[in-house]
Amino acid sequence: MCAYITERASRFYADTYDACVDDWEGEIAFYTDLAAKNLSGGESLLELACGTGRVAIPIARSGVNVVGLDQSPFMLDVARRKSEGLTNVHWLEGDMRSFQIDESFGLIVIPGHAFQNLVPLQDQVACLASAAQHLSPDGLLVIHLDHQNPAWLGEIEGEKAGVFEVGCEFVHPGTGHTVRTLNAWSYDRASQTATLQTIWDVASDREKVEERIESGPIELHFIFRYEMELLLQQCGFEVEGLYGDFHHSSLTSDSSEMIWIARHHG
Repeated sequence: MCAYITERASRFYADTYDACVDDWEGEIAFYTDLAAKNLSGGESLLELACGTGRVAIPIARSGVNVVGLDQSPFMLDVARRKSEGLTNVHWLEGDMRSFQIDESFGLIVIPGHAFQNLVPLQDQVACLASAAQHLSPDGLLVIHLDHQNPAWLGEIEGEKAGVFEVGCEFVHPGTGHTVRTLNAWSYDRASQTATLQTIWDVASDREKVEERIESGPIELHFIFRYEMELLLQQCGFEVEGLYGDFHHSSLTSDSSEMIWIARHHG
């Protein structure tokens, strides 16, 4: 799971998350359409690892009842501020590997590659088991994963391993300061695990860095197609759809995403 060196880094990441993370093309409409077609009788949608509500809030604004669960109190603080006045979205602090909510859900979603924060196999199985326990009999699970490029994995295993490169640059939404992000990736092929180290350089003008904040390191498991299919099957799920983007395109070698839709048969 994600870890940060200091509380300052955790809070900074939450406060600036929306400034540097965009929606995937068609993403919100994809989830909203699924909710419209699969939720009935007042059933709710559950988002695991909901973060700042980037996905949950626009879905709630479409009229869907939404519950968002995340382990970061700082992320949830941002989500609550953003959703003030919305009565059909509720936020819970919890671990997606093990949670207990007194409600069944017609749709559970894990967007934004969040499932890949579960590195050990037992954590992945625990998350799927917890999700299965909270799905209604006809409920669906949607998991959005990265469809990794082997060439890039080779680079961060080799000559680019641990090398910091400039990422996004943005304006801090609270202070107006300029923030430059530096990212260093490395990859361990034996465990299929990538490690990300992030540095945020904060400046009141573009010439002078006034604060440097460091994250992590954060580990992400890169899951391959048939590994994920087998994992879902072993956890009692039947795959009903696999797409390479949020426009329902087939998964191909050129696809950058994997969107899995599965139904549980316990």
